[in-house]
Amino acid sequence: MIKVTLKDGNVLEIENSMSVSEIALKISPALLKKALAAKINGERAELMTIIDKDCSLEILTFDDEDGKWTLRHTASHILSQAVKRLYPNVKLAIGPAISTGFYYDFDADFSFTPEMLETIEKEMAKIVKEDLKLEKFELPREEAIKFMEEKNESYKVELIKDLPEGETISFYKQGDFTDLCAGPHVPSTGKVKAIKLLSIAGAYWRGNEKNKMLQRIYGTAFTKKSDLDEYVHMLEEAKKRDHRKIGKELDLFSLHDEGPGFPFFHPKGMVVRNILEGYWREKHTEAGYDEIRTPMILNESLWHQSGHWDHYQDNMYFTKIDNEDYAIKPMNCPGSILVYKNSLHSYRELPIRLAELGVVHRHELSGALHGLMRVRNFTQDDAHIFMAKEQIKDEILRIIKLIDDFYNVFGFEYFVELSTRPEDSMGSDEDWQHATDSLIEALDVAGLKYIINEGDGAFYGPKIDFHLKDCIGRTWQCGTIQLDFQMPERFDLSYIAADGEKHRPVMVHRVVFGSVERFIGILIENYAGAFPTWLAPVQVRIMNITSAQNEYVNELYSKLKANKIRVETDIRNEKIGYKIREAQLQKIPYMLVIGDKELKEGKVAVRSRKEGDLGSMGLDDFIAKINEEVEKKLK
Repeated sequence: MIKVTLKDGNVLEIENSMSVSEIALKISPALLKKALAAKINGERAELMTIIDKDCSLEILTFDDEDGKWTLRHTASHILSQAVKRLYPNVKLAIGPAISTGFYYDFDADFSFTPEMLETIEKEMAKIVKEDLKLEKFELPREEAIKFMEEKNESYKVELIKDLPEGETISFYKQGDFTDLCAGPHVPSTGKVKAIKLLSIAGAYWRGNEKNKMLQRIYGTAFTKKSDLDEYVHMLEEAKKRDHRKIGKELDLFSLHDEGPGFPFFHPKGMVVRNILEGYWREKHTEAGYDEIRTPMILNESLWHQSGHWDHYQDNMYFTKIDNEDYAIKPMNCPGSILVYKNSLHSYRELPIRLAELGVVHRHELSGALHGLMRVRNFTQDDAHIFMAKEQIKDEILRIIKLIDDFYNVFGFEYFVELSTRPEDSMGSDEDWQHATDSLIEALDVAGLKYIINEGDGAFYGPKIDFHLKDCIGRTWQCGTIQLDFQMPERFDLSYIAADGEKHRPVMVHRVVFGSVERFIGILIENYAGAFPTWLAPVQVRIMNITSAQNEYVNELYSKLKANKIRVETDIRNEKIGYKIREAQLQKIPYMLVIGDKELKEGKVAVRSRKEGDLGSMGLDDFIAKINEEVEKKLK
C-alpha cells in the first residue's frame, strides 16, 4: 500500500502506482480540471509523474504560485515554438517563467516590432488550440550536444556544455518543436488558455555585457481570459500612474545622468517627504523609541565584524581616508550597535529601541534602477531593538501593531510572509530555530495569516515581510521585522541581568516604510498623484476672476498661511476655467474661486478636486474643514 500525504494532512492510500493526475481525479474531478502541476516531497513535478512510493503530495492550481510558474513556463515554450514556426532562422537562448509572466531571449538578424508581436501572438493561439502534449525525453550529454548542433542552436549547445560531465540532459517536445528544458510543465499547450505578449527589450546573453545583445520578448499567461483582461487593464492603469511621469508633472523629484540611481527631491517633493518623516517621528516617540543618527562612512573593519563583508560586499561602495579602508554604509545596523555598546545596560532598561532615518548606499546594477523604486541611495526608516529573549514575543507584537497602524492611515491592505534561513547564513541551527519559532508564535498571537517563504531570510536571521496592496491590485514589499541572534554575538553585546551577570541581548531590525523614497513612489502611484489633503504638497490654490479681487486673494493667502495651510495663488490674466483645469492637473485638493460676489460677502467659493463645486463658505469654516482632514489624516 502506498501512502500519499496530502496538503491538508489527510493520508490517501493507493494499492498500485498512479500518476499525479489519476490521484487528482481520485480526490475530485473538479480538482483534476483545475490542476496544472504538483509538488512531491516539496519539489515541483508534473501531473504525468508516477507516484510509486510513500510521499507528500500537493496538487497545484493557478491559485498557487508554483502552479502559475508552471503554466507560464509552458507559455514561454509556446512563444519559442511560435517564433521558430514564423522565423526559422532565429536562434533560441533562454525562456523562464517570472513572477508576472514569462520571457524568452532570441538571437535574430532583424528587430522584432510591435506588429510582429501581434503575429507571434496569433501563432501562439494556434498552438494552444492544437492542444499539443508536452513530452519529456532525455539524452546523454554528447548526444544532447549533437542534437542541438544539428538544429543550429548554438546557445543551447553552450548551456549543455556547461552542465556537469555525465549528466543526462532533458528535453521537452510539443508537436514539431523541441526545447532543452528541465521542466516541469503542464500536460499540454491547451491548458494555457489566455496569453498576451507585452513588450520587447534588449538583454545580454547570460546577463554579461561582454556577450551579444539578444532580444527579449515579455509576455504573461492565465488560465482564464477574464483574468488576463483584468491584468492588462491593471498594466494600462499602472502606466498612467507611473511615479516617474507624475513626479515630473507635479515637480516632486527628478533623475539625472550625473547621478544615476541618486534621486533629486524638489521643494514640493520635500514637503511630502518631511510630512512622512514627521509623522514617522511622532508615532515612534509615542511607541517608546529614541531617535539616533549614525555616520554614513565607517571603517572597513566594522563591516568584517558585522558579516556584511562576507555576505554583502558586492553591493557596497568603498573609499580611503588617511590610507585606511572605509565603506559607505549599505545598512544602519552596525551604527546602532556601536551606540548600544557605548555604555553598560541593565535589564531594567530593556527593551532599548533605537530609531534612525539613515541614508544608505547600495551598488545596484544600472539595468535594475527604476525611478524611486530601485535606487542607489535611500533613507531607511530603521529601528534596532535590543531585548532579553523572554521579551521577544511581546516586542514583535508591538512592532506588528505599529506597522498595522501606519498602513491603515494610508488605506493599504497587506499580506505577510515569513522568510526562513537562507543557504548563505551564519549562526547555529539552535538559534535559527528559536528565532523562527519566536516569529511564528508572535504572528499566531497577532492573528495574522502568513505565507512561508523558504530560504529567503537575511543572512543573520529569519524575517517577517509586509507586502502592501495598492488600489489597482499590485503588491509592494515594504515593512520587515528581522530577528537577529548573530550580531549581538559578533559584537559581544551584553546587559546586566537580574542575577548580576552579563547576558546576551537579542536584536531586532525593523522598518515600516522600508525606504522613504520607495514609499513615496508607491504613494504617488497609489494615489495617481492626488495625495490626500494632509499629504498634498499644495493643499489650496486661490484664483481670481478679475484683477479687482487681487487684494482679497492676498488677504486670504496670508490667513491660510498663518493657519499652516499650504497655499498658492493664481492671479494671472487667464480665464477662470483655464486656471481650474491647471489646478486639477496639479492634483490640488481645493481651489478657492474669488469673484466680486465672494469679495463683497467676505466668503470663498470652494471647489473640491474629488467632489467638484461645494458652494460658498466662510473662511473660518473652510480652515476648520482643512484642519479636520489633516488632523484625522482622512484619505
